[in-house]
Order: sequence, then C-alpha cells, then structure tokens
Amino acid sequence: MEIFLHHIYEYKKGLRRMVLHTAPLVQRNLIEKKLKSQDISYLIIPVNSTKINVFFGDPHCVNIIRTFGDVNLSQLSDEQDFILGTLLGYDLVLQCKRYLKRKRYCEGLKIRKTANIAQSFYPGEYKYAS
Repeated sequence: MEIFLHHIYEYKKGLRRMVLHTAPLVQRNLIEKKLKSQDISYLIIPVNSTKINVFFGDPHCVNIIRTFGDVNLSQLSDEQDFILGTLLGYDLVLQCKRYLKRKRYCEGLKIRKTANIAQSFYPGEYKYAS
C-alpha cells in the first residue's frame, strides 16, 4: 500500500496525469475506498486470480482506458499500447520507437543519421531517407 499511496501523492501534486498500479486482489476494497475518498477517477481490471491493475487519475485519461475493455495489457493493439504508454507519461520518442517496432515499419526503411547536429532538433536524431 505504501507505493499506492505514493502514486496518489504524485497524482495530487500533478506529477502524473494517470497511474497504473498493480496490486494484490486482497487490497481491492482498501484501494477503492481510498480512491473514492479522494474523489479520484479509477478503473480496476483483474490480471489473474490474485492480482488487479488499478488505473487512476484524470477522468478523461481513465475513460480512454475504459474504451479498451477488460483486455489483458499484453493483448493491447499496437495503437492501444501507444496510447497507454503516452497516458502514463512514458517518453514520447521512446513510445514512437516502440510503436514503430511493433508495427515493423522500421524493417526495410532506409534510415540515415543526421550528419549535421545543428540541422537536427535532437543530437543524433534519425531521419528517414528520401
């Protein structure tokens, strides 16, 4: 529960817009009670017979997760995986790379390293060859 309470603290301080917390099923009632008392939007999805995933935070973010249904996180579509990572605050560029890798778009595409760092917004940025 200590990590869960810290996640609430981070959400309340604006460090996170949405949180994914995996917890033992036996803590479900305590978690729900705490989130309700703090007036925090949440969604609980079973992982297996002993664990739950608790999504909580901004109601708009949580509602997007609701549109995914009760699907296991490993079964999310490539687009859902990208959306989830972005909502959880993962690095946007890394999420883009992950998405492209999952879609296998990088295979066969010619990619060249930017020669002049001054031309690139990020040092070492890769651009698609034309």
